[in-house]
Amino acid sequence: MRKSLQFVLVGLAAITGLTISPTIAAAQDLELRLGPGGVGVYDRDRDRDRYGYDRRGPRGCDPDDALDIARSEGLRRAQIVRMSPRRIVVQGMTRRGPERMTFANQRGCPEI
Repeated sequence: MRKSLQFVLVGLAAITGLTISPTIAAAQDLELRLGPGGVGVYDRDRDRDRYGYDRRGPRGCDPDDALDIARSEGLRRAQIVRMSPRRIVVQGMTRRGPERMTFANQRGCPEI
């Protein structure tokens, strides 16, 4: 009985050690920053998750990037009117009237 109790305790200690090690490694993705607003905690992986980055780079065209490109091309009051897995359609106004721009949903947001 005593021998089996020792095996159970050793097993629990091993399992506990295995579950603690990934949490210590995951803590390296946090960063403390000092700034005008005081001390803040910054998650390094937050931006990658937010903008669709993985190990190979961005997965597609970010809608905000498509809007920025359309505004830099002269569209005023630009807004996204349609999104699909293949393209993003942005509509806005120019000096001549309403205008649409279509972007491929690929890396870099190329215009179609």
